[in-house]
Amino acid sequence: MIEIKNLTVDLGSFLLKDINLKVGKGEYFIILGPTGAGKTILLESIAGLYPIKSGEIWLDGREVTALEPEKRGIGFVYQDYVLFPHLSVKDNLIFGLRQRGRPKEEMQRVAEWLADLLGVSHLLQRRPDTLSGGERQKVALARALSVSPGVLLVDEPLSALDPQTREGMQQELRRVHQRLKATIIHVTHDFEEAIALGDRIAVLNEGHIVQVGTPEDIFRHPNSEFVARFSMTHNIFAGDVQQSSDGITLFVIDDSEFEVVTELRGRLHASIRPEDILVSKEPLISSARNSLKGTITSISDHGSTIHLTVSTPLDFVCIVTRRSFDELNIEKEVEVYITFKASSVHIF
Repeated sequence: MIEIKNLTVDLGSFLLKDINLKVGKGEYFIILGPTGAGKTILLESIAGLYPIKSGEIWLDGREVTALEPEKRGIGFVYQDYVLFPHLSVKDNLIFGLRQRGRPKEEMQRVAEWLADLLGVSHLLQRRPDTLSGGERQKVALARALSVSPGVLLVDEPLSALDPQTREGMQQELRRVHQRLKATIIHVTHDFEEAIALGDRIAVLNEGHIVQVGTPEDIFRHPNSEFVARFSMTHNIFAGDVQQSSDGITLFVIDDSEFEVVTELRGRLHASIRPEDILVSKEPLISSARNSLKGTITSISDHGSTIHLTVSTPLDFVCIVTRRSFDELNIEKEVEVYITFKASSVHIF
């Protein structure tokens, strides 16, 4: 387990302040945030690469705040791999073991086992500059795992890869985690990557943790407008939650209103994920409590999906599949109905 207590790191130009986190043993934990949020600084502070202004870092029940990086039992995989160009893949992989003076037999056994685990056995005699990005990332991961770290820190491991290779490496990271039951802290700015890999997610912004929770928590129940926008909710409104005379709870914005499910009252925000909104040419007969008539004002092609903006007059962003879009035969300025459940509206 790793525990961070009231951690503050002051680099002059950037301040990481009052960070509190608990990561369970064997957990795949994601630190998610935009560029410049302080994600890598937090990761490197855990590794011992920055002086700590205040706070504590604990690993498996021992405080390591003042320990040198090499004594913490932490593995680190950088975004740009940092492989030694003059060494073969095998020599890169066992570099940490050699530095620790391990026997040749152990180094050979570990190299073969990790190369087989990550599917790079056929690359052991190659040099890093002859490898693809995905292959270099696998070698960097194997090298970090070779010393059996208590915690593996992974910094933006997929950002430099093409989409197909990125998906393959996601599967590789998931498989390695399931096989080794390793504790992994993974930094990314990619929300979909965080959802795909994380057991839990901490959202970081401007040096502060703004929300911690499961992917479902972050995805469905953002606690702020920042988290809602960063998780690509798109539909975020400021208004008033009121109870009507017949006991129905409504979210009211100017002359528009829709039904919601919440105990909260007063001036609040509402968010509705675009994939939770149904688009139709005619009113739908369904259990959904909200049906609004509007006009399509924007159509954005995203390949397998189409993003529609429907003005009711509130602007709602909706996502439909290409097949649905073709079947609806809709275009700009066409009138449509949007339908969504009251329970699909998140109030915060």
